[in-house]
Amino acid sequence: QVQLVESGGDLLQPGGSLRLSCAASGFTLDDYPIGWFRQAPGKEREGISCISSSDSTSYYADSVKGRFTVSRDGAKNTVYLQMNSLKPEDTATYYCAVGLSCSSHYLVEAHYWGRGTQVTVSS
Repeated sequence: QVQLVESGGDLLQPGGSLRLSCAASGFTLDDYPIGWFRQAPGKEREGISCISSSDSTSYYADSVKGRFTVSRDGAKNTVYLQMNSLKPEDTATYYCAVGLSCSSHYLVEAHYWGRGTQVTVSS
């Protein structure tokens, strides 16, 4: 059974750091491009990062560039999103997804999604 599970969300203060995990079962994550998305209450879902399958090149939206880093751990079949210098506007539910390709920071044709993990940044 194909499954993606995000974890690592938390409540933290501005300026803090957090690492989200996206663990896969039923398939090998390294074989696919992986995208990270987020959705804040009342807002549309936003693609924030994508990591390619071929050479693990990573791409970032301007809103997170320089603060977020995506990486793979093939041994654990997991993709991570390291988030630093967090801001209140980063508050959202974060999702990972498997898709067809990266179009810059946006994952094209996402076809498997996790259920999300909540990140809240507040003082």
